[in-house]
Amino acid sequence: MEEFFSIHKSDIIWATVVIILVVLLHFLTKILHKWLLKQERLKFPNEKATPVTMIKRILNALWLVLGVISLGFIIIPEEEHDALRGHFDLVLYLGIIAVVTIVAATTVNLWFKQGIKNKIEIKDDPTNFKFLRYLAVFGIYCFGLLLILLAFPSFKGLAQALLGGAGVIAIIIGVASQEALSNLVGGVFIILFKPFKVGDVIKITDIMVGTVIDITLRHTIIRNFENKMIVIPNAIINQEKIINYDLLEKKCCERIEIGISYDSDIDLAKSIMQEECENYPLIFDNRTKAEKKERLPVVKTAVIRLNDFSVTLRAWAWTKNYTDAFLLRYAVLESIKKRFDIEGIEIPFPYRNIVLKKDK
Repeated sequence: MEEFFSIHKSDIIWATVVIILVVLLHFLTKILHKWLLKQERLKFPNEKATPVTMIKRILNALWLVLGVISLGFIIIPEEEHDALRGHFDLVLYLGIIAVVTIVAATTVNLWFKQGIKNKIEIKDDPTNFKFLRYLAVFGIYCFGLLLILLAFPSFKGLAQALLGGAGVIAIIIGVASQEALSNLVGGVFIILFKPFKVGDVIKITDIMVGTVIDITLRHTIIRNFENKMIVIPNAIINQEKIINYDLLEKKCCERIEIGISYDSDIDLAKSIMQEECENYPLIFDNRTKAEKKERLPVVKTAVIRLNDFSVTLRAWAWTKNYTDAFLLRYAVLESIKKRFDIEGIEIPFPYRNIVLKKDK
């Protein structure tokens, strides 16, 4: 036994040092992980700890693989040590690039999120910051991937071409007709020309109404009034007709239409519709100075259509924004119906006259 230890003394010492270093590095990684989690919870309490956990896993795997490679120097013949050192350097390089990329992307992401939060607090438009956040994080990960490709001889030419610029142009030309790039370009157009921004209430295709929650590199997210998230690719939303209720002036005119029977008092029905609209607390006085001077009503009413069995009346009620108009419409319809019932104004059903003829 003494002879074995004397012969393999250096190998045993090397293996012991490697194992101790791997264990020590795992321990230090655990301490670093706890410290990063604590700092993240203090500065960003609502953020998930996924990047920090990913860094911990990458480092632990890195120490283990490097330890195994280091132990390989004991087993593998000396003439193959140069190749083993090359594998060691490659694994170390890949691990460092992966960790640095995740740290950089996470840092930039959190910085943009803090900027978005500050803009929301001062009631400024955060749309540009939200879009640039996705663009910056995407760019960092792409750059990290290119650096990783440089480590492999088979991909080195491709990575150098991409970094050189000619490859970027070639790739853009090659995929210009693809959906991914069209969505990206669509997102850039939305940010540049601003047909809508984050926080705006918009209507798409006459049936889809909601608030813009986010604009990413690929799609736009809209929250409708049922609290459902609608995800629309940027290339598609750029081709649709959009009504933006928050672009320039936010005030909105809601048209309240009700049909009454031909036997009902039209003047009384118009008066009831006007009163119920004007009494609603969210009504907005949109009259000009001349109209106020002439004491014209806040809510205008008129007969707009004579149907087969009913007369359609319309009231033009203004509110400060679309949300108020949405609430006004359903509240006023109910109150008008109740007033009609009290005042004897009939909302008719379809009538059909049946004529019976006797046989000759």
